[in-house]
Amino acid sequence: MSFNCTFSGFEKLTESLSEKILRAELAKQIVKRNGAEMHEKAQRFAPVDTGTLKRSISLDIVDEGRTAIVRGDNVDYGVYQEYGTRYQSGTPFVGPAFKEQVGKFKEDMRGILK
Repeated sequence: MSFNCTFSGFEKLTESLSEKILRAELAKQIVKRNGAEMHEKAQRFAPVDTGTLKRSISLDIVDEGRTAIVRGDNVDYGVYQEYGTRYQSGTPFVGPAFKEQVGKFKEDMRGILK
């Protein structure tokens, strides 16, 4: 007694997986590029007295390249500059950088999903 089993569609599966891997890599590049652009904008928008705040703004790429984090709170007073206090209004720098960058990021991501 013999038994034959045939699998078909392997080429299509391989092609589909390759496309998904390529899209994932493109998405990581988009995250990295947009994170770097937002980082630069946050530094540009930061109020400058001594330059410490501007220099302290950092960019971290985490989650295997799927997440970019721009931090403006690496000095004690960064949050007060961003949001203000009850005594003074803030001079936002991370928020405006995000608002300016988010549209470009969405557009770039839509481009790889088509």
